[in-house]
Amino acid sequence: MTRILSLLLLLVLMQGAVAPASAQAVETPDSVEPATEGNTPTLEDILRRQEGLEVDQSGRAAEVGEDVAPGADSPLGTLGGASDADLWRAFRFDNREITTQVRGPAADVIMQDRGMAWLQFREGPLITYGGWLLLGTIILLAVFYLLKGRIRIDGTKTGRRILRFTGVERFGHWLLAGSFILLGITGLLTLMGRKFLIPAFGHEAFATMATASKWIHNNVSWAFMLALVWIFVAWVWHNLPDRTDIKWLAKGGGLLVKGHPPAKKFNAGQKLIFWSVIVLGASISASGLALLFPFELPMFAATFEKINAVGVPMWFGFDPLPTQLSPHAEMQYSQLWHAIVSFVLMAIVLAHIYIGSIGMEGAFDAMGRGDVEEQWAAEHHSIWYEEKRKEGEIAPQGTNPGATPAE
Repeated sequence: MTRILSLLLLLVLMQGAVAPASAQAVETPDSVEPATEGNTPTLEDILRRQEGLEVDQSGRAAEVGEDVAPGADSPLGTLGGASDADLWRAFRFDNREITTQVRGPAADVIMQDRGMAWLQFREGPLITYGGWLLLGTIILLAVFYLLKGRIRIDGTKTGRRILRFTGVERFGHWLLAGSFILLGITGLLTLMGRKFLIPAFGHEAFATMATASKWIHNNVSWAFMLALVWIFVAWVWHNLPDRTDIKWLAKGGGLLVKGHPPAKKFNAGQKLIFWSVIVLGASISASGLALLFPFELPMFAATFEKINAVGVPMWFGFDPLPTQLSPHAEMQYSQLWHAIVSFVLMAIVLAHIYIGSIGMEGAFDAMGRGDVEEQWAAEHHSIWYEEKRKEGEIAPQGTNPGATPAE
């Protein structure tokens, strides 16, 4: 037994003496070329990715191995001529035929490379600049109110009322306004809630609010789209541009000079609001439909192709817009566009709400009760007022608007 243990100890000592010699005998070349010939990520690539900057992936995207059909008889196993890294790059850059058990429009996309860029823009610039746009609009309106005060009726009130909007018109307006306010609040909760509500109220409270917001947003959107068509049909004829709009804008709607410029049923400022709501609201609705029906309504690849054909990006020194978009990229563009345009329209609507409420005396009556003071109509919409006066639609005090013609 003693001899056996001595022999084992001798073998261990000999192994320890030989190992360093073997390690020192290995020669290392002066330079080692990367396996992908310079396409492996560098420290600079990693730092650029962390900063949200673009990284050239063209070289890596091409390193997807040989196009060898998988087979058990292949000397490289089931991957054929591709390694694990090659296969995952093929998944990521979507340049290999891939099949899964899932069936659907986006089932062939295993890895979607633009997800982090979308998420970083959504949680960074979108929330930051969008929030400041709304907050800045409110601050500017408050400063304007402090400097200018409420726009009063200049002349003496007559006590007579003139029908401004019918019940059908007012219903369409309030359906659009009410649905947009609900959509704006629930959209902001969905977009910003995780950043601001979780720290204040906790995860469970936010989960409840987020679930309710999603349900309200998805269902109230149909009322908004219906009302959008409603007011377009009802008021588009009155909102066509004409020469009176140029004079109205030149005088700043009466804010730059004393007195109010002549105007028809809608002045130039109201026409700008109308067309902003119609155009931006239609754009929001289109992107919203794409979000309501995921992967079914791709719009951006075709739009980018038309913009590139005109040469718009090149006018400003930018590269052409991408025209090959995965279904997921289409959804991400739809979500970003939906939010950006909504922020712009919310800022415009805030100014509209201000003018129609505390900003101008008598303005709320038009949509609140349907009729307005005669003197208000004569000052703010003189052309329309003269037309109604000639038609005998100005009612004496104490009667229903339009029921008794003026003498």
